[in-house]
Amino acid sequence: MQIGIAGLGRMGGNMARRLIAGGHEVIVYNRSQEKVKELEKEGAIGSSSLIEFAKKLTTPRVAWVMMPAGEVTHATIVKLSEHMDRGDIIIDGGNSLYIDDAKHAALLKEKGIQFVDCGTSGGVWGLQRGYCLMIGGEKKTVEFLGSIFKTLAPGIGTIDRTPDREAFNQTAEQGYLYCGQAGAGHFVKMVHNAIEYGIMQAFAEGFDIMQAAKAESNAPELRYDLPLVDIAEVWRRGSVVASWLLDLTATALAKSPQLEKFSGRVDDSGESRWAIEAAINTAVPCPVLTTSLYERFRSRQAHSFADKMLSAMRFGFGGHVEGKSAS
Repeated sequence: MQIGIAGLGRMGGNMARRLIAGGHEVIVYNRSQEKVKELEKEGAIGSSSLIEFAKKLTTPRVAWVMMPAGEVTHATIVKLSEHMDRGDIIIDGGNSLYIDDAKHAALLKEKGIQFVDCGTSGGVWGLQRGYCLMIGGEKKTVEFLGSIFKTLAPGIGTIDRTPDREAFNQTAEQGYLYCGQAGAGHFVKMVHNAIEYGIMQAFAEGFDIMQAAKAESNAPELRYDLPLVDIAEVWRRGSVVASWLLDLTATALAKSPQLEKFSGRVDDSGESRWAIEAAINTAVPCPVLTTSLYERFRSRQAHSFADKMLSAMRFGFGGHVEGKSAS
């Protein structure tokens, strides 16, 4: 299948590579032409402008926008729609606010263009591991794009199949899922990221407690100099808290037991704020998720070992570089 990828950042470029490897014809565009040229060498068809990008796509055009949420994504969708026809499809695969998806769907519907939102999880490891995809839009349109989603998703792999789910959606165990009308995909991804914040915060605080166990304020017989590197590793083996985030924690500690290269400033990308706003709107209590967001705010003022652990995990799964501290 032919597809265009507009935006070749940390994830967009690797998604294009995975699609090329899966046998799809991929048209690429990026404001920085250097990334376009890199992918041309790997089999992509490059374009130097959004207009050329749209022209190189054949009907029905499928354009996947992979850019930062907000005005950049909105402007790209609007400009692309000016060069697309009835029956074409625009996919927003970034971390857009679900409310914006509903607006984009309505805007494009007036022109007869289909809109699909796709919450995409996988970070910098997606090229090898595949991407978990949470999808919203018209169901028939999503089904038409099935080969794209199947190529990007990880598939069943080595994960044990869940018992007693034969009657449920079978694409879920492949790593992609139709969630509902426009905005549903990004809504689910928003909640996913808020949960991610909470899990990361729990690991960070737990390791901080163990790091502090050697404090002189403890009685000598209760003072423990704990091997955090090895504790992270042993938890990976049969523990109920084993997870990919723990894998990343173990890797970070093995490389740098004191996490010296991380300052501990932890940014947030917006989704957790939106999830908490959605919870407030429906009176759903979420104290863990709310606290984990507030802890990220606090990390920008004073940095603990827990903050460094959060920074290390964010770098591990998404390549996120710490922001600059406020002066």
